[in-house]
Amino acid sequence: MKSMLSTAPGGPETLELSDVAVPEPGPGQVRIAVRAAGVNYPDTLIIRDLYQMKPPRPFAPGGEVAGIVDAIGSGVQGFAPGDRVLALTGHGGFAEYVCADAASVSKIPADMPFEDAAVFVFTYGTSYHALKDRGYLRPGNSLFVLGASGGVGAAAVELGKAMGARVIAGVSSEDKAAFCRDLGADDTIVYPREMDRDAQKALSDRIKDLVGPKGLDVAYDAVGGDYAEPVLRAMGWDGRFLVVGFPAGIPKIPLNLPLLKSCQIVGVFWGGSVRRDPKAHARNVYELFALYNDGKIRPRITARYPLAQAGEALQAMADRKVTGKVVITPE
Repeated sequence: MKSMLSTAPGGPETLELSDVAVPEPGPGQVRIAVRAAGVNYPDTLIIRDLYQMKPPRPFAPGGEVAGIVDAIGSGVQGFAPGDRVLALTGHGGFAEYVCADAASVSKIPADMPFEDAAVFVFTYGTSYHALKDRGYLRPGNSLFVLGASGGVGAAAVELGKAMGARVIAGVSSEDKAAFCRDLGADDTIVYPREMDRDAQKALSDRIKDLVGPKGLDVAYDAVGGDYAEPVLRAMGWDGRFLVVGFPAGIPKIPLNLPLLKSCQIVGVFWGGSVRRDPKAHARNVYELFALYNDGKIRPRITARYPLAQAGEALQAMADRKVTGKVVITPE
């Protein structure tokens, strides 16, 4: 089978399209014939050895796939060859076949396209866990999303609206702002790519203008860097600032701010929560499928790449040029 392998630490240009043996499912695993694989920011980190998980080389990146079960390992119940599924694989998804632990596999609705399924759980799962389980988002709350046009950010915008919040999308261009308005954002803020102190103050003031003296109820930060502090300064009393990711760098936060505002800085480690509480994850996936079937959320796939061009897809993700979701197909 074909597999896009990382053979040494490095950027997307180091990936090699290779012929490898079709893997055999071990105990508790299913083998999936991949029809589509989602591209996510951690894929750009894992090949550089910058992610918390460091699989032995050679390995294929790709932590999220959809396809058809074609073989089952011992001890697996609830799945059969021919089932249409999605799976969280951690890595290995940029290939024609991949084995996944049955606990990380979910059957998908009969009318759900494989491309939608392949970009569904990572982004919506992360954002739903963040907003529901960590941010306690309620109808009528205000929600500001940093990096709102990316994969998890766009999911947060859609889910925030579905959960009854007033959603403000923060993005770095007018095109991305239009994309977020199409997702349902009530307001948008365009911030510069480089944040000096004046730009930070302008961002904080703009958020305060939109939400009024009460301040923000929930902030969803998928960017980090110099963008975090001005958003924290706009938080309201008992607000929840959700730390989701930091492609712009790990921020340095003055800890007097959460004290004075009596707000919370809350970490969101979705992968860890899935491992620690799989039943809660299963409930969230069930609820996300219901939202999908009701038409309240829908992945915005903006680019498709064949397996041989997976490196180009990862480079676009690393360069923060992606809006919505990107899909790899093995054909």
